[in-house]
Amino acid sequence: MLIRGCLVVAGLLVLVVLAGVLLIYIQGRKQPSGDPQYVAMGSSFAAGLGLGPRAPGSPIACVRTINGYPSQLAALIKSPLLDVSCSGATTAHILRGGQFFQRPQLDAVTSGTKLVTITSGGNDVDYVAGLSFDAAQNGSSFSSRLARLFLRPPASRGTGDFEKVRRDLAEVVAQLRQRAPAAIVVLVTYPTILPPAGTCQRLNLSDDQARLSRKISEQLADATRAAAHDSGALLVDMHRLGIDYHACSPTPWVNGWKDVRGAPFHPTMLGARATAQAIAATLAAQTAPITKRQRSKS
Repeated sequence: MLIRGCLVVAGLLVLVVLAGVLLIYIQGRKQPSGDPQYVAMGSSFAAGLGLGPRAPGSPIACVRTINGYPSQLAALIKSPLLDVSCSGATTAHILRGGQFFQRPQLDAVTSGTKLVTITSGGNDVDYVAGLSFDAAQNGSSFSSRLARLFLRPPASRGTGDFEKVRRDLAEVVAQLRQRAPAAIVVLVTYPTILPPAGTCQRLNLSDDQARLSRKISEQLADATRAAAHDSGALLVDMHRLGIDYHACSPTPWVNGWKDVRGAPFHPTMLGARATAQAIAATLAAQTAPITKRQRSKS
């Protein structure tokens, strides 16, 4: 009887797993719906991980929320939005797809697309994965102990291929030019997580760990800046704009590891709003000369 009961439980668990995989597959293969005038691409920093309810119709595995910076930006500039950002995405997922059975994020773009924003590259070099692994090793709380059961040392910790990130981001922009020649493309760097020097209790990192992650964050920002320069895309540099709003600051734009409101080492609601406002300001500055010339002609 005991053996039969165990077999029943095991069978039910298998069915649950298969049902979950089937759901992820169906959602992944479904064509994204929405007006692609503004298309948002990238990883969890664009998807708004931890910032409220799941975005309606979005794949559950992407953990995309209604308060990520793309949604806030779309409201500011009064534009329809097709958001295909997904937590865990790499630059390769934007270019070639394969994440949770999804198509390339690029496929959401059409000839009528007017704006594309991209925040990507962090998962390529295990940026936040490394921060989370380090913080979990240092913690004694239940959440830290639980994280240690699932987190593994990032393979590319400190040895990430930042040149590949630069090339991939530039390639994304090049392909966007072909698909939507008139679209404005904006590359957005990851916001500053760590203070300029040292650490703080909120981070749960040692000085050496913070020093390594700070170097990674700077190299990642440099790769994005170089890609924008090489490709002619607009750059919104949240890494520089957020230098006084790191996780240890009085008004952080990003969470640390402890006492978070949202996801650890990810943007706060204030940070997502600041990103949306910075992009909106950049777009306004970009179109202002055109508007001024049009008025002078009239």
